[in-house]
Order: sequence, then structure tokens, then C-alpha cells
Amino acid sequence: MSNIESTSNDKRDVYQKVTDAIINAIEQGAGTYRMPWVVRQDKGFSPVSVSTAKPYHGVNTLVLWSQSQTKSYSSALWGTYKQWQSLGAQVRKGEHGSPVVYWGSYETESKECRDDETDATRTRLFCKGHTVFNLEQVDNVQLPKRFDVTLSANERIARAESFFTSVGVPVRDGGNRAYYRSDTDAVYMPEFGQFPEASRYYSVLAHETTHWTSHASRCNRELGKRFGDDVYAMEELVAELGSAYTMAALQLELTPRTDHAAYIDSWVKVLKSDKRAIFTAASQAQRATNWLTERSGCPAEVAA
Repeated sequence: MSNIESTSNDKRDVYQKVTDAIINAIEQGAGTYRMPWVVRQDKGFSPVSVSTAKPYHGVNTLVLWSQSQTKSYSSALWGTYKQWQSLGAQVRKGEHGSPVVYWGSYETESKECRDDETDATRTRLFCKGHTVFNLEQVDNVQLPKRFDVTLSANERIARAESFFTSVGVPVRDGGNRAYYRSDTDAVYMPEFGQFPEASRYYSVLAHETTHWTSHASRCNRELGKRFGDDVYAMEELVAELGSAYTMAALQLELTPRTDHAAYIDSWVKVLKSDKRAIFTAASQAQRATNWLTERSGCPAEVAA
């Protein structure tokens, strides 16, 4: 058994705070389909912790992308006030931070257990909010060289080809549409040469491959019970986020899927009615990317 609690110093709970930030970014970009997950930044594609040099995951990735879009930050590096201080830097006076969440768990006695049960404990999950600041909000920072991006564009494309080949997703070329068919369990793509850039091909392939992970033999993704009539739109949101996470891991720029603009109203509707919906979608998308990464055999520090 598990319950989820939320704690935060902010007057709003952390779920609502994160959801509001993402809704704001989606609504700001709706006119041009500039979604918060279509982000390219200096020093990396995923938001990175300045303390650990590791990328954020799940909803934290999404919320920091949204903050970068809303506040026009070009850097991918983030840290708490104390983490920047440890590098000799100082957050500028008057700067406002961005929310991220930390998940943890603890054991507690369960009142629902019967007397004859030996395990009288239950695991409770808690969600705690933290505040982080972007590199562009601090002064006097000396960054270690470990944050430098070393792969060339050609190396990234080669790695993307190796990634999807190793994953083993069945791709059938031909036609002018990209889609996943559950009855054949295959992804259908236009020919590689029909795309103006290689990265655009892999961007679309990452989206459809995320749909492919929904199969029962892979991530077994079922959203219907939670989202009801909006389940199709939410699966598209999972695929959007999953492709963004995968492309960021491959250090390739994501191409906006303007043909999915019709889903924006549905996404905003669900997010406004359910403050935990974006957490579910981001979690499912991260799970899909993690599954693909493990399947590909790529080291975590290369594609995770």
C-alpha cells in the first residue's frame, strides 16, 4: 500500500505549483506551437543539476524546460541557492527561483492490517518541493569542464541511428505519414530522404517509438481509467514528452509536431482539472525513455 503526500514551503502545494508553471508555458506557446518541451539550450539539452552534473528526470525536466521558455533562459544548468554558493557563485538579489520536486518514502504502521498479519507497515511516498536557479540568475560562477558538450553533430546522428537500431523497433518506410499501428506492432515512417534534416527524422521516429512502448509486452501503458475520454490526447502528450526526453538524451534538437496542435486544448483542460495529471504523463514518458535506453544498451551517462 502507498499514499502520496506533498510538502512545500510555498502556500500552494507542489503539485499545483508545478502544474501552473507548465500550463502557463503551454498557453504562451500555443499560437506558434512552441511547447515547453521544444527547447535547445547551451551546455546540454536536458536540464542538468550543477551539483551532480546529471540530468533531471520526469516532471522536473519538463518544468525546467517550461521555465526556460517562459523566462528566456538559454542555459541548461540549474542549482539550489546553496549549490551555487558551493561553487563560489551568488544568486542575484531579487531573482525568483523555479520549482522542482523530490520524491522519497518512509515506513509507517498500518491501521488497515489485520491482527494475524506479520507485516503491519505500509510505505508512504512524499513529494517535497525545492527551489532552483538557472545559471543566468547567478554571478561569479566558475564552471567545471565536465559540462562541456563534446560530441559533434555527425557523432550525435550516428549515435541516434545506433540507438534506434539497438532498440529493435520495427520501422516500415514509405508513404507520407508517420504513425504506430498496434495491430501490426510496427512504426510507419516516410522515407529518410523526405526529411530536410536527419534530426527531424529521428525526432518523429522518437515520437512514434514512444507510442510503440505502450504495448503490453513493453511498458504496458494504460491511461484510460485515469483520463477517460481524454485518454487519446494524453497518450499523445506522453509520446510528445517521451520523444523530447529521448532526443534530449541523444543531444538532438526536437522538431515540433505541429500536426498535434489540436490536442493543446485537451491537454490544458486535463491539467487544469487534475493537478497530478502532468506528473502521471511525465512519469509515463520518462519510463518509456528509460525502457528504450536500457533496451538500446547505451550507458546511462550517454543516453539517460
